[in-house]
Amino acid sequence: MMETNEKIYDAAIVGCGPAGLSAAVNLRVRNMDLILLGADFCSPKLYKAENVDNYLGFYGISGQELRDHFLEHVRKMGIEIKNSKVDSIYSLGDYFTLISRNTEYRAYSVILATGVSNEKFLPGEEKLLGSGVSYCATCDGPLYRGKDVAVLAYTEEAIEEAEYLSELAGNVFFIPQYGFNGKFAADNIKIINERVQIINGEYRVKSLTLEGRELDIDGIFILREVTPPDRLLFGLEIDNKHIKVNEQMETNIPGVFAAGDCTGLPYQLARAVGQGQVAGLNAASFVRKKKKESQQPPD
Repeated sequence: MMETNEKIYDAAIVGCGPAGLSAAVNLRVRNMDLILLGADFCSPKLYKAENVDNYLGFYGISGQELRDHFLEHVRKMGIEIKNSKVDSIYSLGDYFTLISRNTEYRAYSVILATGVSNEKFLPGEEKLLGSGVSYCATCDGPLYRGKDVAVLAYTEEAIEEAEYLSELAGNVFFIPQYGFNGKFAADNIKIINERVQIINGEYRVKSLTLEGRELDIDGIFILREVTPPDRLLFGLEIDNKHIKVNEQMETNIPGVFAAGDCTGLPYQLARAVGQGQVAGLNAASFVRKKKKESQQPPD
């Protein structure tokens, strides 16, 4: 059952890398009520950097140390990072609804700081999106009641999604793309340790081409670490696989801002932090203006 958080935040930040953390700090400085939604491990790319020599004031620092400084900064400002992967975002006119597993969050503005994924689309994935290809089990799972589905898992978060689907679907084929050594209690979850090569189907998903065999299914849920931005929010304008923004970090959707690597090259730490600041400050201005307008009496 979907749990709805009735509270409407001033801003919801999706992603807890340098851009998202910078946006959160600047929103808090402007006394905005925010929620910061991130993965269980923020900014793995920065964490893995052996040396960071081009971030002003921190010459020769390791990525792990710099990341720890960032996280300590937000903790000291009383900002909590909620371990919650956002699967989809909907505009409801006055505010946005963000769906994360079984929980809905609401906010007057959204800042996308999702980073980028190195994973490429599978053959057939884009063509069959919405016709058997989904990125959100919570959203679309009920459509596959009694049917056979596959879960293509790039992260451990997919385990919970597969367990949820097992309560609805006929068979759930769990296909891990990482070092998975676990087991499932549900008898209808089948683990397949093979690579998916093609998603087949003319108008709807019919099967998967695996390594040397075909697997008949009715739908596939692809659960990557980063959801493609235009799949996260319908109507979001994309330019060469990145979110298109202006100098204020505004997207084409009023109230939605973006910052960091998801907005394009160069993928640099200082750029992400700077864009996060700009996005946070402009989101705060947007919310203040929106609230002020709503308080004005009608003509």
